[in-house]
Amino acid sequence: MADQKYEFGLNTFGDLAFHDDGTPLDGDETLRQVVKEAQLADELGIDRIALGEHHRPEFAISSPEVVLGAMAMVTNNIKLGTAVTVLSSDDPVRVFERFSTLHGLSHGREEIMLGRGSFTESFPLFGFDLENYNELFEEKIAMWQKLLEGDPMNWKGQFTQTLTDTAVYPQLPKGETVSTSLAVGGSPESIIRAVAYDIPVVIAIIGGEPVRFRPYVDLYKKAAKQFKKPERPLGMHAHGIILDDEQEAVEVGFKYIKAEMDRIGIDRGWAPMTRDRFEFEIDKGAYYVGTPEQVAQKIAHNMKALDMQRFDLVYGTGGQLLNQREATIRNFGERVVPRVKELLGGE
Repeated sequence: MADQKYEFGLNTFGDLAFHDDGTPLDGDETLRQVVKEAQLADELGIDRIALGEHHRPEFAISSPEVVLGAMAMVTNNIKLGTAVTVLSSDDPVRVFERFSTLHGLSHGREEIMLGRGSFTESFPLFGFDLENYNELFEEKIAMWQKLLEGDPMNWKGQFTQTLTDTAVYPQLPKGETVSTSLAVGGSPESIIRAVAYDIPVVIAIIGGEPVRFRPYVDLYKKAAKQFKKPERPLGMHAHGIILDDEQEAVEVGFKYIKAEMDRIGIDRGWAPMTRDRFEFEIDKGAYYVGTPEQVAQKIAHNMKALDMQRFDLVYGTGGQLLNQREATIRNFGERVVPRVKELLGGE
């Protein structure tokens, strides 16, 4: 993997945060805090920050593009994206308009990560039937790809509108596009879809040993060869906390990551997370919790094992204290990323 270019980013779902005295921030305060965290990440030279879209009480961000627009005004270099935009329950034309607007505000630093949505509350909220979960995404991602071509639209779909020789505004400058990737949670069909549309893949690894995703990487490479498509850089994202003291990082992680996973588990039928399970995830699984050196070693190991060129750290899971969130961001940018690049031998 020597001489490759690697990219490192931060992801957040906009978890409602806590002041250092333990009192909670409300949604408005959390939104402004996330913008400040993007400023910090930009100053540290982190490649990107990406925001989740959720419609739940524990998350502040339901409209990522609005927050990204605010970030565009106070940052200079960092890429501004989503992780993910739930395209199935949105209108691709409106999504394109929002991102082409962000393109202008950010001088082309916008990115969109498309996903079918592991959280499904947006479907009934916006009037879509979960029975059409797969069909909605298939049709809308096809429409998205057509929109990116920039020509007047001629389109007729089952779940989308009919357009006849229709231009969509604001139009992107000639030769420019919205950087697009596809989030994959572990389905072979999603890998094949990404190859067919020639879209880079980011694999969400939120539990279990990362090496179990190697078959999906191999499938991607095999499909790209069969479809005669170029191999795009592969990425992954996972939860983490990076503090100077290992035990403090573990205790903070168990308090906040467990709380968030247990909340999600109520809807999905998961058992509450045990201490043994949490420590397994740190040791061999999907959590990057510990000191900067420990986290850097684990990131480098798994990027090598999975042949990844991109790693995004999901920070602030469960809210966390402001000083803990800042410490993770600073440690990631100042110590982890340079060390991972050193271990991988790339740029």
